[in-house]
Amino acid sequence: MGKNLIIKQIDELQDDFNRISTYIGENPELGHEEYKACKILTEELEKHGFSVEIGTCGLPTAFTAAYDSGKEGPVIGYMSEYDALPEVGHACGHNLIGTMGIAAGIGLSKVIHETGGKVIVFGTPAEETKGGKVTMAEAGIFDVLDAAIMVHPLDNFVKSGSSLAMDAIQFEFFGKSAHAAASPHLGINALDAVLQTFNSINALRQHIKPDARIHGIITEGGKAANVVPDYAVAQFYVRAAKREYVNELVEKVKKCAEGAALQTGAEMKWSFYEFSYDDMVTNSPLSEAFNKELLSLGVNEAEILEQKDGSGSLDMGNVSQVAPSIHPYIKICNESYACHTHEFREAAMTEQAKEAMILGAKAMAFTGYEVLTNQELLKQMKKDFESNKALA
Repeated sequence: MGKNLIIKQIDELQDDFNRISTYIGENPELGHEEYKACKILTEELEKHGFSVEIGTCGLPTAFTAAYDSGKEGPVIGYMSEYDALPEVGHACGHNLIGTMGIAAGIGLSKVIHETGGKVIVFGTPAEETKGGKVTMAEAGIFDVLDAAIMVHPLDNFVKSGSSLAMDAIQFEFFGKSAHAAASPHLGINALDAVLQTFNSINALRQHIKPDARIHGIITEGGKAANVVPDYAVAQFYVRAAKREYVNELVEKVKKCAEGAALQTGAEMKWSFYEFSYDDMVTNSPLSEAFNKELLSLGVNEAEILEQKDGSGSLDMGNVSQVAPSIHPYIKICNESYACHTHEFREAAMTEQAKEAMILGAKAMAFTGYEVLTNQELLKQMKKDFESNKALA
């Protein structure tokens, strides 16, 4: 009865969910500016009896929407993302992610008085830039969860896997300006310090683990060719499969910059210019439960692919460090389109994508229902989570 009621409720509301997804897609907003998306998502949740708080953790476009059965039981969390990218809009399909999260939450809320427990939909802004989930995780918002679930659109069905931990580190070098032709000997070249930092990091790459990545840009390198640059800036992403190795690499990268400053006589200041992302740790029993629900909804098992080793970084990784979590992918198009492209943006607005969104919402709600009603699954999830924490 429970899952049939979930299907009935989501199907009856499909036109509303499609309208919301289309509206967000047609009104792209950058991170921490998603006021329209936040408004339409929270209004729909309030309409279905959720208690909504906007501005969670001081983030103006974050929200927490809870539906409590009033009975003891697990707490299920669904993540909604709804920020867009500069120039290409919703080329990562966050119009679908945001709507899937509320659709799953609303669907599950219709049976929660039968199961007990609580469902919370989290509006998590700025995934593409400032990582709203990082702030929320640090504040302990997700600590109450027995399961944290989100689903991302893609050109294939892919099981939840891993992602790379990441630090974003900036080096500022302060030199001394001088005329580059008349009196270069009086100057201290801050740009040379940046270039030496790159050279040292290039040498370091030979001696890092295969899963690690260090890549950077020069954001400031001087104003005129005939003036010795007195200020230069470089920014780097340092990534690896595990947070511990990122921490180790960051110290080595700092030494590269310190050495460059020593060589050139420049002063150096370092800082983290974006939030740090932790590696995504998939909860295996929860992931298996989600995959089974996809099969029950008609997806062919051969279509669900294993994820290749994580090559990007997600703020969902920070959630996975504090609660059993999954981040699988659903297929929204038949063509092989990469995320963050104009083609994927258009694909995320199609009828096929909307059908996939509804499928994803049902699978998310079904998985939440299983966690609420299957004590053995919940036990296995907790065991897997504690085991992964012990290995960290």
